[in-house]
Amino acid sequence: MTSDRTLTGLLQERRPTDGGQVFVRTPEGRTWSYDQIDALAAQLTNVVRAHGVRTGDRVAVQSPNSVEWLALHLGLLRAGAVQLPLNPAYTDAEVAALLYDAEPTLVVRDTAREVLPGPWAHLTLDASGHGSLLDEASAQSVEADGAELSGDSPAALLYTSGTTGRPKGALLSHGNLWHNATTLVAAWGFGPDDVLLHMLPLFHTHGLFVATHCVLASGSSMVALPRFDARAVVTQLPSATVLMAVPTHYTRLLAEPDFDRDAVAGIRLFTSGSAPMTVGLHNAVTARTGHVVLERYGMTETAMLTSNPLQGQRRPGTVGPPLPGVDVRVVDDEDIAVALGEVGNVQVQGPNVFSGYWRRPDLRQTEFTAEGYFRTGDLGRFHPQRYLELVGRSKDLIISGGMNVHPKEVEEALDAIEGVAESAVIGLPDSDLGEAVVAVVVASDGAVLDAETVRHAVRDRLAGFKVPKRVYVVAALPRNAMGKVEKARIRNELSRESR
Repeated sequence: MTSDRTLTGLLQERRPTDGGQVFVRTPEGRTWSYDQIDALAAQLTNVVRAHGVRTGDRVAVQSPNSVEWLALHLGLLRAGAVQLPLNPAYTDAEVAALLYDAEPTLVVRDTAREVLPGPWAHLTLDASGHGSLLDEASAQSVEADGAELSGDSPAALLYTSGTTGRPKGALLSHGNLWHNATTLVAAWGFGPDDVLLHMLPLFHTHGLFVATHCVLASGSSMVALPRFDARAVVTQLPSATVLMAVPTHYTRLLAEPDFDRDAVAGIRLFTSGSAPMTVGLHNAVTARTGHVVLERYGMTETAMLTSNPLQGQRRPGTVGPPLPGVDVRVVDDEDIAVALGEVGNVQVQGPNVFSGYWRRPDLRQTEFTAEGYFRTGDLGRFHPQRYLELVGRSKDLIISGGMNVHPKEVEEALDAIEGVAESAVIGLPDSDLGEAVVAVVVASDGAVLDAETVRHAVRDRLAGFKVPKRVYVVAALPRNAMGKVEKARIRNELSRESR
């Protein structure tokens, strides 16, 4: 993309003329205006520059949701830095592997974490009295010049597991995020009077580049929860107009008796993403609230691709037609379009699609077609009016509670445990998480394995959402004639047992 359409330019253009307008409010009643958040962002820009961050440098951030995180996001954009958001649940070993690949100039974490040794500066985000961004920001100017950027300038480096389990860094440009923000604001009707109830994680595309940018690019406001809590969401719903969530959130909200038509009287839009939503869950939310959830489809590498319409028919079980400017096609294994209603591989091209993986030029040949379409790894089919239905994944990925889990990564952690000879990891349907991570392990000769002991050992190596919810110890893994583990057979057998 050769464009001067930058995210920083967009946010400045869409900023409310009244800088005193509330940008964010917490449940405790603390508020920050656009002027206040802009001043803190400028101070944080000056701090990171003082620590050597220059245009194009990577800055890793691993911290729970906070207003300060939002200000740092804006400060890093102004500095021209490439943001590397990291899940707070990641262990130090998981973080270190990503840092050595990304080679950031600065690492920002919360005070509860150890300093990770490496060739980078290290600061904390919370006010700690030592090495704190906030402490240093208080001595900085509330003005900071923005970096010289273009639409091609990199803005974010987001890691996602590959087919081998090795994390890959998707490099998103300002132009990619500019297109995503402007398209969604228009498609979902965001305006200055909207109030988003925001409880999505800021390390994730959904929370940072969909939810947050819809607010900033429309000059609206948000109520920011530190995390999802069903009771807190129900309490805050009367003060909001939009709720963005994942299917697991809606399942848990339905368990709250007060999640009803009175609670959502002021809501104009429910959206759902990050994982498929069942038709049954769709219908249950509608029956309880009177709202038809707007389901959409996106990926780390592409931001949003399709969306059910704001005005018009929202079809449960589909993720809607392609968004304006986005070219989505369904093809066979030879990259030839299939007929309407036939299942094929979902591929995408457009200004929202990333240019490639960080320092992995080899993946250009495998992850993109000769015409430049990105292979999403999803299987789907088009219905009339080009409503897309996702029916599965060709890439062996588990989506648990809206979080991506690659089986290979979990299997490597399991196989490293003393007494485990080999393992296989699959996803099974779960009423709460959508899919639950499930492991089948084989003991080494003479070893005795206990399922809970195995889970505990993995918990020391991987983030909690990757830890298998169930572990089965078996004598051998089923294999085909070529020696490949038959995961479909494991999945079928365990599905029958759970009925």
